[in-house]
Amino acid sequence: MECLEGRSVVELENASLLGPSSFQRKSLSFAEVSPIDHDCEKFSQDVVRSKVLSSIKVVVLSTKINLLMPFGPMAILVHNLFDSHGLVFLFCLLGIIPLAERLGYTTEQLALFTGPAVGGLLYATFGNATELIISIHALKSGFIHLVQQSLLGSILSNLLLVLGCALFAGGVVFYKREQSFNHADTSVDFGLLLMAVMGLIFPAVLHATHTELENEKSQLNLSRFTSCILLVAYVCYIVFQVKSQKNLPALVEEDGGLNKETTDDAEVPEISMWESMIWLAILTGGISVLSGYLVKTIEGASKELKMPVAFLSVILLPIVGNAAEHAGSVMFAVKDKLDLSLEVAVGSSIQISMFLIPFCVVVGWMIDCPMDLNFQPFETTTLFMSVIIVAFLLHNGTSNYFKGIMLILCYLIVSASFYVHTDPAPIGGKL
Repeated sequence: MECLEGRSVVELENASLLGPSSFQRKSLSFAEVSPIDHDCEKFSQDVVRSKVLSSIKVVVLSTKINLLMPFGPMAILVHNLFDSHGLVFLFCLLGIIPLAERLGYTTEQLALFTGPAVGGLLYATFGNATELIISIHALKSGFIHLVQQSLLGSILSNLLLVLGCALFAGGVVFYKREQSFNHADTSVDFGLLLMAVMGLIFPAVLHATHTELENEKSQLNLSRFTSCILLVAYVCYIVFQVKSQKNLPALVEEDGGLNKETTDDAEVPEISMWESMIWLAILTGGISVLSGYLVKTIEGASKELKMPVAFLSVILLPIVGNAAEHAGSVMFAVKDKLDLSLEVAVGSSIQISMFLIPFCVVVGWMIDCPMDLNFQPFETTTLFMSVIIVAFLLHNGTSNYFKGIMLILCYLIVSASFYVHTDPAPIGGKL
């Protein structure tokens, strides 16, 4: 009887284990594990949130120039609520300045993760992205002469204003001696600039002398052929620069004193590669939107502000696009790194003349827009004289504050010339 009673007790216990209450207890035990999963999910969300906030702090809040960012949304708001092209144009200019500066910063951050070859392509693509975006918007609207003048103005701004301010600032800080730079690299750079000027002169002379084999077609065909040649020359220049950078470590190893300085100057990325790519897309999109409003309102702004379109496109637009180059070039000159200042100012001019201008001609060719290299005699003469003056001042490989003053004064003469210049060609076409 005791055995039977013991067996019945065991059966009752087994039955209780298989009963609904057991499943309820098991379900409760599983429910007890789920808070851990929620904690992990919450932890991952907190990490992503902190990463996003950290990235915004580095890119958006780390420099005072970003105080101008609200002018971008204000330009769109004024365009939709009021009929004031002048205000929209000015607000777009102010709104593009911080976006262009941050675009240069994120490009530098992304280039730290790549090799010299990819880094060179990145600088070629995004170094003058503001001018490129404005030019593409203008080409789509048929504003051929606006594209030509804005790109010409960027070259003049870099060669005269940006480089002049850099030489002046460096000369003031180091007034007791002359600063020096690599004369060999400078001669190559100005050779490329003179090659670009030659590519602009021949179509203008062909048109001015009325010696075209076919009226207007010869000028356009010559411009497209020359543009392809200039693009090939620019690719060769990039390859040459990359090869020179690869040979630099071997030269540094021969002088042991330079190794410590090189390692000390090594930059550490402040944001990750994916963050750089995301910010590049965001900033490029913002510049593209504001550039559209800029192009649409430039004619109305010219009438409201009582300034020639040539002055707005050659002087004001490039100052906005070259804001990052201006600050960087002056900063390097003050730190006695004049080679870097020349690389920023003159290198940007080479990018525009050897890459952006021919690229816009090719893009116009693809979208059936007759963009050519005939920049009109007044503009072409201004560019030729500017290149000759800068090359003459820098031919001996030394610099001082007086050379910087001369370049700044030359830019003031150019600005006054375009202020009183009556453009014979409308911004939406050619003569």
